[in-house]
Amino acid sequence: MNPRCVSVKSRPAKVDRVGNISRRALLGGATAVAAVAAAGGTSMAAPRGRTPSTTPLWREFTRAPYTHPQIPYIGGSGRRTGERRFPRYPVVADVREYGAVPGGSADAAPAINRAIAAAGRAGGGTVLIPPGTFRIDDLIRVGHSNVVLRGAGSGRTTLHATKSLTELIGPYGSRYGGDKSSWSWAGGLVWLCPEARFASLTEAITSGAWPFEGWTGNRRDEWRTLTTVAPARQGDRTVTVADTTQLGRGDLVLLRLADDAGHTLLEHMAGGGPGPEAYEWDDKTKLTSYVPYEWPVRITAVHGRRVTLERPLPLDIRPEWDPRLTTHVAPLTGSAVEGLTLEAVLTPQSPHLLDKGYNGVAFQCTYDCWADDIVVRDVDNGFGLVAASATTLRRTRVEGRGSHHPYFCREGSHDNLVEQFTIAERTVPAPAGTQLHGINVEGLSSHNVWSRGLMEMGTFDSHRGLPFANVRTDITVNNNGQHGGDASAGPLFGARFTHWNIRVTNGREGLMKIDGLAPYSASVGISTVSPFGQIDVPDFTGDLHARLEAYGAPESVRPANLHEAQRGLR
Repeated sequence: MNPRCVSVKSRPAKVDRVGNISRRALLGGATAVAAVAAAGGTSMAAPRGRTPSTTPLWREFTRAPYTHPQIPYIGGSGRRTGERRFPRYPVVADVREYGAVPGGSADAAPAINRAIAAAGRAGGGTVLIPPGTFRIDDLIRVGHSNVVLRGAGSGRTTLHATKSLTELIGPYGSRYGGDKSSWSWAGGLVWLCPEARFASLTEAITSGAWPFEGWTGNRRDEWRTLTTVAPARQGDRTVTVADTTQLGRGDLVLLRLADDAGHTLLEHMAGGGPGPEAYEWDDKTKLTSYVPYEWPVRITAVHGRRVTLERPLPLDIRPEWDPRLTTHVAPLTGSAVEGLTLEAVLTPQSPHLLDKGYNGVAFQCTYDCWADDIVVRDVDNGFGLVAASATTLRRTRVEGRGSHHPYFCREGSHDNLVEQFTIAERTVPAPAGTQLHGINVEGLSSHNVWSRGLMEMGTFDSHRGLPFANVRTDITVNNNGQHGGDASAGPLFGARFTHWNIRVTNGREGLMKIDGLAPYSASVGISTVSPFGQIDVPDFTGDLHARLEAYGAPESVRPANLHEAQRGLR
């Protein structure tokens, strides 16, 4: 039996609450202060007697930021390579003009969706939801590019959802079999997804043909080759292609890499060498279903046969992986949700893997999209990134009765940024048979960042599937969750996973200090921790080539926030 997640018990520890601007938290048994500047900078007061200094690993990284063996370059993650300011589109609709009435006496979902659709037909713009509580008996869909759904602030505008995705769309089984509900890790009651992709997904779900969820359609066959690509190295931004007649500046394309019979692509994602070469890949059927690897990227220039990309290559390009640039399903770009609370009708948390789909906000097949100042409450799953790339979640919070996945990042999601986030302590005890994860990443997802967070519960979850080159930095965590993942999904970690300045309030090691688990990883400034609860062993044999620095002294780490420091290198 290969359950998706393994249930263990561990004792929770109390941690303080966090605001958008500053926080005070207990750090590894000592008291310290972490102040977050409104502009996004991070500073930390060092205890008396300890003088912070730049870490050797950081100095080493700055000499080779795109090719460092343990630390990935994530300075350009997020919307428009991490651009700070979100655009302010002109207001083109107010939901009251389409019949939405606050107070909860009537279903406002049809009016809100009509206003969003009208904005989409007009070519984009902002749809306003005024202060008040609006009952929604259907999900809210953003399916057109350049449309922003904006409330008056998370403390002023509330959408009260009365139904689950199971009720609204239907049961959603797993494409890998069993009696699991895929609403346990997919979809949202506010769902940002291209209109045509949403239609094909829901048609497949209602017909019981459980789909793939990414950029190339339900059967991964909705693509065509634009050109083949010559060999290149990880970190290159310019590649040579066979034909540029179908390529232009500003185009969004997929880099597609297929694996070979010897699984050398998967070995490369794991850092290469004897350990990955000795690993048994063939029986990891869930993992191998995730390849080809698909990486969306925008073209910034075309000169002859040379094509420049907006981000450096995440991997080498080798001829044995049949590298090519391809088309993809129509994306959702430049769209967002801002300034509101989404609360689900209060129901008990469902048994593990049987969620009904009282889910929060989901981004699917999105690029250059964002969420800002959003709270989700009493949900099964909080914020989802499903085949989403270059998307920023800022000032987000999960609270209420407790969630299965407060944040999930899966199905080949890349280059996303989650910053200033909070997972609040649950308001009711967890029912028997439920499980809590935390900030999840899986399914060959890469170059995602979680920065400046407070986790009053949960863990740094990997559901296996060889996620690689992801970063968690400047986070305070009460590490009382568990990770999941089928054995058939393969390793917990690929190469270049970095945990940097992590303050663990309950002293539990699990998936915080990863130098004994993750190949070619970096654990820098982790609180002193010890193994208890869920304990893992490395997937790969031999030397992991991992780095451990400033262990037991997160307050001494400089730079204090790896993402902010990498942004400063640009």
